Amino acid sequence: MIKIFNDLYYIDLDEIEKVVNLEIVETSGGTKEQQIRFVKYDLIKMMIEVILTERDEEQADDMIPSKPSSTSIPFKFSFNTLLNNKIIKKY
Repeated sequence: MIKIFNDLYYIDLDEIEKVVNLEIVETSGGTKEQQIRFVKYDLIKMMIEVILTERDEEQADDMIPSKPSSTSIPFKFSFNTLLNNKIIKKY
């Protein structure tokens, strides 16, 4: 768990599977194939990467108080989108 905005959050992997519509379908030849919504998958992947790579250069140590953290616009969009889609959840 990591503290973000004074709350603990985690990434719900099962929810990612639901959102990208991971399913197995049978083709006309009788074989089974796994299908996902690639655009959703790729966007979720990029948003998680943005969140995991966000750095607050001004506050190197969590124990030292400093001015409020300023997060980037990509981080804010990613975090809010993933939170709204229940991929990021409060612990």
